[in-house]
Amino acid sequence: MAEFIDPGKLRTELGLQRCVAQSDGLGGQIENWAEVATVFGMIEPISAQSLVGADQTRQAITHRITMRWRGDVSAGTRLTGQGRTFAIVTSHDPDETGRYLVCRTLEHAR
Repeated sequence: MAEFIDPGKLRTELGLQRCVAQSDGLGGQIENWAEVATVFGMIEPISAQSLVGADQTRQAITHRITMRWRGDVSAGTRLTGQGRTFAIVTSHDPDETGRYLVCRTLEHAR
């Protein structure tokens, strides 16, 4: 049975970004993020936890982001929007119909 996802809830505009390594001219590499697409999705918070280290406290927040299916979304890519960055940890097709993609993401808040 196909999972029902209301497409009207996919209204948050997000930028899909991929990491592009560039030479730094000294034999190393610099990682830059390049936007490869604009997508619309639904963001749902799942959990939050406090991380303490090096005399700093940060919040690690996990979200479930649902969007229309794309074949180029995987762990290592990220979504950005509303001044926030969501690192994609996993992505899957919830009902294997090729209609939607559900991403589990991690956001580090300060």
